[in-house]
Amino acid sequence: MPTDLTKKPEAPEPKGPAPTAKDSGGRGQKKFGAEFVFRSAATAAGAIIVAAIALIALFLLVRAVPSLAANEANFFTSTEFNTSDANHLRFGIKDLFTVTVLSSVFALVLAVPIGVGIALFLTQYAPKALARPFSMLVDLLAAVPSIVFGLWGYLVLAPETEPFQRFLNEKLGWFFLFSDGNVSIAGGGTIFVAGLVLAVMILPIITSVSREVFGLTPRAHIEAAQALGATKWEVVRMTVLPYGRSGVIAGSMLGLGRALGETIAVLVVLRTSSQAAHWSLFDGGYTFASKIAAAAAEFSSKLPTGAYIAAGFVLFALTFIVNALARLVAGGKVNG
Repeated sequence: MPTDLTKKPEAPEPKGPAPTAKDSGGRGQKKFGAEFVFRSAATAAGAIIVAAIALIALFLLVRAVPSLAANEANFFTSTEFNTSDANHLRFGIKDLFTVTVLSSVFALVLAVPIGVGIALFLTQYAPKALARPFSMLVDLLAAVPSIVFGLWGYLVLAPETEPFQRFLNEKLGWFFLFSDGNVSIAGGGTIFVAGLVLAVMILPIITSVSREVFGLTPRAHIEAAQALGATKWEVVRMTVLPYGRSGVIAGSMLGLGRALGETIAVLVVLRTSSQAAHWSLFDGGYTFASKIAAAAAEFSSKLPTGAYIAAGFVLFALTFIVNALARLVAGGKVNG
């Protein structure tokens, strides 16, 4: 019999049972429920961190205000920090701020080029058989306790670098960073040595973050530069470093945060000083953290304790400002 060519073939009947509205609705509700739970958990995790930081800041501020009100010296410009008489508090953070910033920035200046260089070597030059154990060796520095670094700096690094510090003072003493300011360099317990110790301590952080971000450089970018005849250094300069710039900045700021808050190592290395700090690497004194740790045994009276809490609040705020600036710089570099 002739067939009708205009007639559409019938679709085969499904072998299984057709999904009902109840089933599809159940799957949609299940998917929506999982999405809601995940979103709520993530939001709660972020909110907990923000709330914890806000509560810490509030606690510090509340405990510091009575001492600040009773302070008889200028909190920001005074170099004196005397809390022995609870009825006549005289304390300021000028010296603490100077020593903290100078030692941390000096450590950062030393550690960043070395850390970035190590990261580039491990990701771009070293064979895999060498890169893996060398990376583990660098990362193990982060596991060394702070007191060990402090003892190493005090017993080994300080006396060994004293001749070099004297050489810098004799040849470059006209520059404020290397001026002794009538402070004795004998013993070597200076900001210079503390910066060296801090540089070694933050080196694993900077190296690890830089290594990870350099390793994520798109292979297509590297091959495109090689196809244009670029040398190994040109490939690194044109592709790897620009791609990892924000990661290097982030790692550097993490290291700076560690240096700003380091306590025991700095307390062991830095000698005390009765003179005001004047932005010299050969000064002594206390950082915010080491000053608080040195006086922790005397926290028995509310007002003197509040003076140290006020110093801790400044360190807390300083760390936040540094990280906020780092975010702005890194964001600008990425967008640019």
